[in-house]
Amino acid sequence: MKPPKSLFKQRVKAYTLTEILVVLVIIGILVLLALPNLLPLITKAKATEAKLQLEHVQMLEKNYFYEHSKYSKDLVELGYIQEKLSTEKDGRANYRIEIASASNTGFVARATAVVDFNGNGTFNIWEMDQDKNLKEVTAD
Repeated sequence: MKPPKSLFKQRVKAYTLTEILVVLVIIGILVLLALPNLLPLITKAKATEAKLQLEHVQMLEKNYFYEHSKYSKDLVELGYIQEKLSTEKDGRANYRIEIASASNTGFVARATAVVDFNGNGTFNIWEMDQDKNLKEVTAD
């Protein structure tokens, strides 16, 4: 009977460090090629946040109008609480919500991005009025 080989002397099939690094470099190159094509999709997905928040403000304004026969320029008075912005510590919101104008007959709510999603220096801006007309003022 042969004596068992030591575990330290056995050769195990594995990849070398060079092979692993080559694979990582190839993956990195593929990501760099695909990223510019994905940026518009990322921006579009983040714009959904602005649309949903503006719809919420529009609903709050409508309820306020039914009670007071006018629209409010004060988000706190409406009961809207702005989530912490992503530029602040522990913040997640990418858009700052504000009421651009309000009168007895209408209002305009605005969502302004606090982050430049695609790095071109332009910040995305959306607006919605009392009739729920949504428009992108500044595209990112």
